[in-house]
Amino acid sequence: MANTRTPLQGLRNIIRFNWPFYVLAIAGVFAGIWLATWLGGRFILLGGLIAIFVLFTTFTSLLVSWYVYDGSDLYGLDWLGELGEPKSIVNINAGFDETSSLLAVRFSNAQLRVLDFYDPKLHTEPSIKRARAAYPPYPGTEPITTANLPLADHSTDLVFLIFAAHEIRDPDERARFFGLLRKALKPDGEIIVVEHLRDTANYLAYSFGALHFVSDANWQLTFSAAGFEDVTKTRINPFVVKYTLSPNAAKS
Repeated sequence: MANTRTPLQGLRNIIRFNWPFYVLAIAGVFAGIWLATWLGGRFILLGGLIAIFVLFTTFTSLLVSWYVYDGSDLYGLDWLGELGEPKSIVNINAGFDETSSLLAVRFSNAQLRVLDFYDPKLHTEPSIKRARAAYPPYPGTEPITTANLPLADHSTDLVFLIFAAHEIRDPDERARFFGLLRKALKPDGEIIVVEHLRDTANYLAYSFGALHFVSDANWQLTFSAAGFEDVTKTRINPFVVKYTLSPNAAKS
């Protein structure tokens, strides 16, 4: 599938939606260097080391983000593999949707429903608000809550959660939500979950920012608590994984 995204779209979005962080980082570097120079002595070396660390981690996170969202074929969707001809697809986001239009092209013969569990009272990150202002919801997007899923039991072939499920911060709420999704799947249906992990690669890439992600161990606990017997984990690239969930082990 052709990737129709514009050049550097991912990197530009990250800077655009998180620009106060980068302004603060640059201002902090200059303020630290000025203060260290004013204090003199060994503070100059300390200030220089701190400035180098801040610049290095900022540059590294941007470089990795470029690779993940622009340099790799993440949005080409070739990593999906062969999924047959699903008739009913649900794509769930947390306030920012870059994939529904791509899925609509990839699965042109399927009925696509788009659900959004963004709650401004819970999801207070300014970056999400900026993203929503820049990218209107996909046409027909339905607002939902994690406790109220408007899907009939055994009605859905494929469910996608692409960089969305980690926004459900409470583990019990997350498990209950996946339990509802499991009920909505047809017996041979699947859920595709795409996420960064709280692991070594993402710590090296994003430093403390990786704390926003969920570890593989906690994802496995979520899926097990929701009743999934068949969970397959594959790497899309060194920083992003795909979980494929089936409602019963007989499918594998």
